[in-house]
Amino acid sequence: MDAARVALTGSGGFLGWHTRAALAATGVHVAAIGLGTDFDEVQASELVAGCDRVIHLAGVNRGSDNEITDGNVQFARQLLAAMEQAEVRPGVVTFANSVQAGNGTVYGYAKKAAGAILRDGCAALGIAFEDVELPNIFGEHGRPFYNSVFATFSTLIAGGGSPVIDVDKELVLVHAQDAVDVLTGAAPLVALSDRSRIVSVRELSGLLEEMGAVYASGEIPDISSPFRRDVFNAYRSYTVPGSIPIGLHRHADARGSFFEILKSRGGTGQTSFSTTVPGVTRGDHFHRRKVERFVVLSGRAVISLRRLFSNEVISIEIDGDDPVAVDMPTMWSHNIRNTGSQELYTAFWTNDLFDPLNPDTFAEAV
Repeated sequence: MDAARVALTGSGGFLGWHTRAALAATGVHVAAIGLGTDFDEVQASELVAGCDRVIHLAGVNRGSDNEITDGNVQFARQLLAAMEQAEVRPGVVTFANSVQAGNGTVYGYAKKAAGAILRDGCAALGIAFEDVELPNIFGEHGRPFYNSVFATFSTLIAGGGSPVIDVDKELVLVHAQDAVDVLTGAAPLVALSDRSRIVSVRELSGLLEEMGAVYASGEIPDISSPFRRDVFNAYRSYTVPGSIPIGLHRHADARGSFFEILKSRGGTGQTSFSTTVPGVTRGDHFHRRKVERFVVLSGRAVISLRRLFSNEVISIEIDGDDPVAVDMPTMWSHNIRNTGSQELYTAFWTNDLFDPLNPDTFAEAV
């Protein structure tokens, strides 16, 4: 059976990165479609032809009224033109719409108009159409000081600052990976509301400051709920690379040595231990939601990390005589290699209890 194929617009954006990360975990082939000035109708029609799903993420949310309206409408028309020319129609078109669609703002009008173009066009072509109205999306590696209060607050707190709240209001928040599960068809539409949380701007600021203060001490904050876990994972992405590694205080005397590996303020957890012979590498995988910490107990090693779809690798040389903790950012591939001449002893902690049916571990070389 051929692997599933998904065509994606807006692949270079925040939600596009998260979508590609989720699809990489399932082995789905992703074809990126350029729109706007990058649009090539012939090439785009070839990319959408026969796809199991087309996910339309690209949009314009900043600029003049005309730029916002014309941009969103143009993108929808370009995508529709590509599908009209495709030799084989795609199976499903999923539109990443907004809860602001039709709310009386220019952006809301533009999103509603784009949705109508795609809905009518798909009906004429016999293509199933899904209109997914997304609330405020938060997640790892958002763009601060742009249109995400979460990314802005996280960046400020990670840098030692404090958010300033001019207007407090309620936000409906959903993690990007939960939104992606709906957009890709991995979860039903109802999951969007089930996994969303309503918090005020002030509450969000307080939660991030609480987690930031705890994590700055090397501890893991309370991540006993999926929402708190997702907030923590997203927050710590804004601390990389400054938070890698975390220094641990080693106490040594005539009896030997002692150091603490981890303190957790709440939630489940599992600790494991491994030995690794010289020259061997463990890992080369990533996680979507798992919080994971490595601590070398004895020996010498290099821990390497690479953000998905990036070529930049962070490598940390570690000696068990000078202990540190290294937390694996979500959606970063990582490994550990024994670079010493002796057996390597390593402790691992994860926030979840290992489930062989849902291990949240996906092969990806660093």
